[in-house]
Amino acid sequence: MDPAVVVSIVAAALTKANGAKATYRIVISQGSQPMLQVENIDLHYGAAQALKKVSLKAETGKVTCLMGRNGVGKTSTLRAVAGQHGISAGKILWDGEDISSLPAHARARKGIAIVPQGREIFPLLSVKENLETGYAPIPRKERFIPDTIFELFPVLKDMLSRRGGDLSGGQQQQLAIARALVTRPKLLVLDEPTEGIQPSIIKDIGRAISWLRDQGTMAIVLVEQYFEFARDLADDYAVMDRGEVVLSGTGADLSETEVRRYLTV
Repeated sequence: MDPAVVVSIVAAALTKANGAKATYRIVISQGSQPMLQVENIDLHYGAAQALKKVSLKAETGKVTCLMGRNGVGKTSTLRAVAGQHGISAGKILWDGEDISSLPAHARARKGIAIVPQGREIFPLLSVKENLETGYAPIPRKERFIPDTIFELFPVLKDMLSRRGGDLSGGQQQQLAIARALVTRPKLLVLDEPTEGIQPSIIKDIGRAISWLRDQGTMAIVLVEQYFEFARDLADDYAVMDRGEVVLSGTGADLSETEVRRYLTV
């Protein structure tokens, strides 16, 4: 799916010749500019270099999979994108705008939502309260939980009053994704969402990611070591090793043999 700007003319419904109301949906192509463009970034923790000339892109309506072993720089790349750690070289573009110096809260307001590795839900808050923590970066008039969330993860609707810490690992992962969706993101970043999750919920998460991609309203970056899960979802991919991107391309060109070399220990 090519990136597009979707203009929905709903309030200003036009009147047909016979007086009936009609609504129109206009799709205007905006070329190939990615929503997110990471260009040759370096990142250091003190004197230690964690990233070296890393480049990555994420386009609206597509899933970009970032793969690699533990400790090769995947999470550091996400921290750089989210503004949680500054970069020492290169730049990060958001819809063509350089956001390299923007703090994390300003990037969240622009529409960047992170689902962190390990979920990081609030165990003592209820499911509903956990979802409401996603209100922080959005205007007051948009502070409600979309019905779409319960369509994607129906189990959460029956658990709104239950404490987050009482949910299973898979249910907590669904809650973490749902919390990110409450922010109405333009970029959804998921850091190893299948880690420690039972197979049935992995399938549910995969279906949710596919559905979100197909709506064409957000770009998705999926950090993953589970090859089959990433392969089935990837429109584009990049593989990291020792802080660098060593392979990249489209999902159609993804070679299992080549990628698995960088996933096995």
